[in-house]
Amino acid sequence: MYMEQWNFFGMHFFWWMLWVFLFISFFSLATPVTRRRMRLYNEDPFGILRRRYAAGEISSDEYEERKTRIERDLGDSKKPANP
Repeated sequence: MYMEQWNFFGMHFFWWMLWVFLFISFFSLATPVTRRRMRLYNEDPFGILRRRYAAGEISSDEYEERKTRIERDLGDSKKPANP
């Protein structure tokens, strides 16, 4: 009778270890999204364009060209409040 209990306990123990390992692995690999990255996901196209222009990544001509293209593609409903 002692051996039957030990076999059951051994298998039960390994199943619990599997679930604990999966639980720890899942939460250790799931990293939260930083505020900087989240801002990039939530920002509208005009906000991204303004940020890139302010950072000096694009020139004034390129800014105006892209702004016109975005306005044309999105239509009048998505025009920026402050051009």
